[in-house]
Amino acid sequence: MKVLIIGGVAAGTKAAAKLKRELPGADITIFTREKEISYAGCGLPYLIGGSVEDEAELIVNTPEKFAALTGVAVETGCEAAALDPTAKTISIRRSPDGPAEAVGYDRAVIAVGASPLRPDAAGVELPGVFTLRTPADASAIRGWAEREDIRRAVVVGGGFIGLEVAENLKTRGIQVTLLEASSQLLPGIFDPEMADYLRRHLVKNGFRVITGAKAEAFLGDSRITAVRTGARILPADLAVLSIGIRPNTDFLAGSGIAMEKGAIVVDRRMRTNLPDVYAAGDCALVTNRITGKPQYSPMGSSANLEGRTLARVIAGEEAAYPGVLGTGIVRLPGLNCGRTGLSEAQAVGEGYDVVTALAVTDDKAHYYPGAATFITKLIADRQSHRLLGAQVFGPGSVDKMIDIAATGIAAGMILDDFDGLDLAYAPPFSTAIHPLVQAVYVLLNKLSGAMVSMTPAEYAAGKAQGRRVIDVSRAPAVPGATYVALDKVRGPIDGIGADEPLLLVCTKGRRAYLLQRKLAAFGYTDTVVLEGSTSFCEVKAHAAGTSVPPEEVTRVKGLGFLRDKNTADRFNGRVITRNGKITAGESRAISEAAERFGSGEIAMTSRLTVEIQGVPFDSIEPMREFLMQAGLETGGTGSKVRPVVSCKGTTCQYGLIDTFSLSEEIHERFYHGYSHVKLPHKFKIAVGGCPNNCVKPDLNDLGIIGQRVPEPNLELCRGCKVCQIEAACPIKVAKMADGKIAVDSDACNHCGRCLGKCPFKVFERSTNGYRIYIGGRWGKKVAQGRCLDRVFTDRAEVLDVVEKAILLFREQGITGERFADTVARLGFENVQEQLLSNELLARKQDNISSQKHLVGGATC
Repeated sequence: MKVLIIGGVAAGTKAAAKLKRELPGADITIFTREKEISYAGCGLPYLIGGSVEDEAELIVNTPEKFAALTGVAVETGCEAAALDPTAKTISIRRSPDGPAEAVGYDRAVIAVGASPLRPDAAGVELPGVFTLRTPADASAIRGWAEREDIRRAVVVGGGFIGLEVAENLKTRGIQVTLLEASSQLLPGIFDPEMADYLRRHLVKNGFRVITGAKAEAFLGDSRITAVRTGARILPADLAVLSIGIRPNTDFLAGSGIAMEKGAIVVDRRMRTNLPDVYAAGDCALVTNRITGKPQYSPMGSSANLEGRTLARVIAGEEAAYPGVLGTGIVRLPGLNCGRTGLSEAQAVGEGYDVVTALAVTDDKAHYYPGAATFITKLIADRQSHRLLGAQVFGPGSVDKMIDIAATGIAAGMILDDFDGLDLAYAPPFSTAIHPLVQAVYVLLNKLSGAMVSMTPAEYAAGKAQGRRVIDVSRAPAVPGATYVALDKVRGPIDGIGADEPLLLVCTKGRRAYLLQRKLAAFGYTDTVVLEGSTSFCEVKAHAAGTSVPPEEVTRVKGLGFLRDKNTADRFNGRVITRNGKITAGESRAISEAAERFGSGEIAMTSRLTVEIQGVPFDSIEPMREFLMQAGLETGGTGSKVRPVVSCKGTTCQYGLIDTFSLSEEIHERFYHGYSHVKLPHKFKIAVGGCPNNCVKPDLNDLGIIGQRVPEPNLELCRGCKVCQIEAACPIKVAKMADGKIAVDSDACNHCGRCLGKCPFKVFERSTNGYRIYIGGRWGKKVAQGRCLDRVFTDRAEVLDVVEKAILLFREQGITGERFADTVARLGFENVQEQLLSNELLARKQDNISSQKHLVGGATC
C-alpha cells in the first residue's frame, strides 16, 4: 500500500508513525513544506519568554531521526499543488519555482495544518510585526525583543495563544497591551462574566486590555512604533498577531473535496467525501462530542488523536474518533484558566434548559501552605441534570478540575453521579470533599431549592437592584452593606424585615448560604445568595452621600483617587501623563470621563498630572475602566517611584535634550517597572531640558537637567573690546580677563547660549550631556538638591544612576524619611560614590525581594 501524507507536525507524523507500526510493509511518504516535520507548537510562547531556553528543545524529531525511527520516507521543502482524486495523484512541487510532479497514492492523508491570519492593515509588513506558528517565528520574536531592548508590545488577539504570548512577553519586563476585536477576551471559549474576571485580573497584574477594537494600521517608517485602532494610537516596539488561523487548503480547489470555510469535512473515521482520502489536524473539522455537530477545533492534543485514529482506520481497524469537548487551558500570571464542554451561551443555543452555578472553593486543605482557591462555573441541563460544561480559574491545579469534568462529560455523567465519587485526597493535593464535587453540590442545592441564588452574570446585569446587601463575611468587607455576624444569629435580626429583599454576600458564598438557611428558619422569605460573592464579583452597596469606610479610602488612594475633603464620598482621580503631554484623543477621553463620572471639572496638579474632580466612590472603577480603554491610567500615590514630571525641552527654544523621550523611558522603566517596590517614602523624579529649571529638577528627590558644555578654543580669541560671548552669557560668568575671554567652569550652568556667538569661532564646539541632582524636595520642608560631580554624556548611564538611586533609597533609607534625609544622613560623598559604582545593581534582586518598608511614609 502506498500512502502519501501531506504535512507533518502533529497529525501527519502521528498518522505516519502509527500506520507504519500497524502496517510495517506499507510504503509511506511524508511531504512537507517546512524544514522541520515535528515540533512542539504549543511550546512556542514559552520560547519567547525564556521558560524554554533554546529552539532545539521544541524539535521533537528531525526529518532524519524520524525516518530512521519509523521507516517513513520524509521529503521537506515540498508543497502540494493539486489533488486529482480520479487519477489518485497529488501534484508535488519540490521548490517554489519548480515544476509540479504528479505522485500516485493508494491512500492519501491531508494534514497540511493552517497558517496565521494577517489583518488587511497598513504597515503589517513593518519590521517588528510578527505572527507565531513555527519555532523560527518564536525565535525571531525573542531575538527582536532582546536585540531591540523592547519596552512596549501590542498583542493583537485575545485567544489562548495571544494570552500565552502576552504572559511570556510580560515575564521579559515588557509592558503589554492586549488588543481584542471582540467585546471580551477568549470569545466563544469562556462566558462573558468569566472573561471579565480574567480581564480584571490581567489589569491588576499590569496588563493593558482593550476589547472591542481592531488594529487598523501599524505605524512606523523603518520599524513599528505604534498600532492604531479606531479610537487611539498604542505605542509599540513590537506587535504579535494572533487573530486566528486559516487552513492551508487552497491547493484542494477543484478537487471536489467537501470543505466549510476552508476546513475539510470528515466523518468520525477521518474520511473525506473523496475515496481513499483522509484528513486530520488543523486543516480539518471534527465532531463536537456533545452536540454531534462539526466544529473547527485546532488543538495539538486532538490533532495527535485524530492522526492516530486515521492510521488505525487505514490499517483496517473499526476505529472512530469520538470528537472534542473544546477542552483548553492557559496559564497567566497568578491565574490558570481552563474550560471544557459547552459554554452557557452554547448550551442555550443548543436548546438545553440551562442552569449554572459558580462556586469558590479551597483548592487544597485550607491550613496547608500554598492553599488557594478554585473559581468553578458549572453548566448543566435542568431537566436531566446532565453536566454540559465547566470553566475553572485558580492559581493552582486547574487542569485536574477540568480533566475530571471532561471525563464526566464524555462518560455522560449527570450531576448526581459525582456525589460520593472517590477522588484522591491528602492535604497537599485537595480537600476532603473534592473541589469539583463541592461545586456540584452547590449546583444541586440550587436545583433542589435548598439554595436560592443569583449568578454573577445576573448581578452584573442589575438583577440585585432594590435588594439590601447583607455582608456575612468574617469581618466587614463590603462598604455600605449591613454587616451580620453569622455566629451571633439566633433569631430574627433587629432592623431587617422578614419580607425585605436581601442579597447575602460573603467572601466565597458559603457563609451567605449558611445565613440563608438560618434566616429561612426564622421566617425570612426573600433572601438571595450571590454566587462567588466578593471573591468573584465587584459588590457595591455604598449609598451615595454616605461616608466611605477608612480602609476603602486608603485602598482607592493607592489607585490614584484622593478624597475631596468637602464631601463624604467623592474623590479626585489623578490621570497620569507619561512625560508631561497627552494626545488629543487622550484629552477627549479625559474630558468625557470628567463629564460621565465626575463633576465635569479638571484640575492640573503641580506634578503635571491631570486630576478629574468629584468622582463618586461607586464610579471609581467604571472610570478607571473607561480611561484604560483610551490607554490612560490613574495612580501616582504611595511610597513608590512617582510619575516623572517633565518640561517641554524637546520643543522649547532653550531645550538641550529630548525631555519627552527621556521622561517616557523613565516612566516605563521606573514608574511601571518598580510599581511593586515599596520605598521608605515617595520618590519624585523631574527632567528639565536646560538650566532654566522650569520644573525644578533640583527640588526633586532626583532631577536631570540637560547640559551643553562649551569647549572654547581660546587660541582664536582676539580680545575684542565688545565681546559677544560676554554679552550673551545670561548668568554673567563669561568675562574678559587679560585680553582673553574666560569662563568660570564651576559657575557655568552649561546652558549653551554662548555657542556660535563669537564671530571668530572661539565658542563653536561643545559636549551635550546631563547633570543629575539628588536629595532635593519642596513642600513642608525644602531641600536644595546637589548635583553629582560628573556631567554625564551617555543616556544609558543616566538611567542606571536613576535606578541606583532608587535602589540605594530602598536599601539604606529608613521608613518615613525622604531621600533628602537619607542623603544628608549618609553624606553626599558616600551616596555619590555608591551611585557611580555598580555595587547597588549587583545587589538589586536581593534588595527588591527583601521585606522592607512594608508601610512607607507617604501620606499624599
